[in-house]
Amino acid sequence: MKDNRGLYYYPFPQNKRVRMYVCLTGGGVSFRMWSADDPSLWEQHGWVPFDAIEAAQAVYSGKGLDPKRAYDLALAQSLIEENR
Repeated sequence: MKDNRGLYYYPFPQNKRVRMYVCLTGGGVSFRMWSADDPSLWEQHGWVPFDAIEAAQAVYSGKGLDPKRAYDLALAQSLIEENR
């Protein structure tokens, strides 16, 4: 899907109030989360490259946001490719 912020998917399909935006940068695919319930999230957090997400996955303790669940590289690449 696409809006004025860019390409996005729903990282939690049951919650349409949260979107994961994706873009292609010099370092590869980057992600940025937006939430209708927390608009400051977009302003406070910039684009995160996938290698940083992989590092977070390596140390994920099972509490909070699961990086493997929210950040879907295959889906992001597919969205980017479809919109070229």
